[in-house]
Amino acid sequence: MLIFCLYQKERNSMNVLDVMRTGPVIPVIVIEELAQAVPLAKALVAGGVRVLEVTLRTAPALEAIRLIAREVPDAIVGVGTLTRPQDFKDALDAGAKFGVSPGLTPAMIQAAHETGLPLLPGVMTPSDVIAARLAGFSELKLFPAQQAGGIGMLKALGGPFPDVTFCPTGGVSVENAPDFLALPNVACVGGSWLAPKAALVAGDWDRITALAKEASALKAR
Repeated sequence: MLIFCLYQKERNSMNVLDVMRTGPVIPVIVIEELAQAVPLAKALVAGGVRVLEVTLRTAPALEAIRLIAREVPDAIVGVGTLTRPQDFKDALDAGAKFGVSPGLTPAMIQAAHETGLPLLPGVMTPSDVIAARLAGFSELKLFPAQQAGGIGMLKALGGPFPDVTFCPTGGVSVENAPDFLALPNVACVGGSWLAPKAALVAGDWDRITALAKEASALKAR
C-alpha cells in the first residue's frame, strides 16, 4: 500500500492549491455525449481555461476524462461529483489529475489519502470546515455556495479559519463571480456557465471559447 501511495503521489505532482490558482474559474462540465468531450476541452483551452472538472453525473464521464487526458495535453482534467471511495481509483485510472466532491466522509478521506488523488472536498457549514481541516484539507469547495450563505458566509468563515482557501461553487455566474473572487479567502470559483448545454448540443465551440476568454479575464484577489 505504501508503494502504491507513493506512486500515485508521483503521478499527481500538482496539489489542489496549484490547480485552484491556475485560473479564476473551474468549469463544472456535464458530458452527455462522448463525442463532445475533446472538442469542448479544446474550445475551453483555446479560451485560456485549462482546468476542467468533468462531473461523474453521466455514463460517458470517465471515458471523457480519459480522452481529454490523452488528446488535449494542455488541459488539466479532473473529476467532479466524487461520492464513493471507488470513484477515486476510477478517476486516477482515467487520467484525472484532481478530484472534487460535494461533501466528505471518513471513507472518502481514506480513499483520498490512499490513492494520492488531490481532492477539493465540499463543505457547507463551519463544522464541515473543522472536520475537513482535521483530515488534512485546507483547500475547500463551499457548496452549494449561494444556498450556504454566499459571500456573507465566506466573509464569516474567514475569521475563524484564516488558513482555509475556498472555491465557491453553486449559484456562481459570470455576473457575481467578480464579487466572490474579490474575497481574500477565495482562490477561484466553480461554474457551469462556461459549457452551456445548448452550445454543447449545437457544437458551438466558438461560443464556448468566447465564454472561456471572458472567464479567464476575471481576477482573483
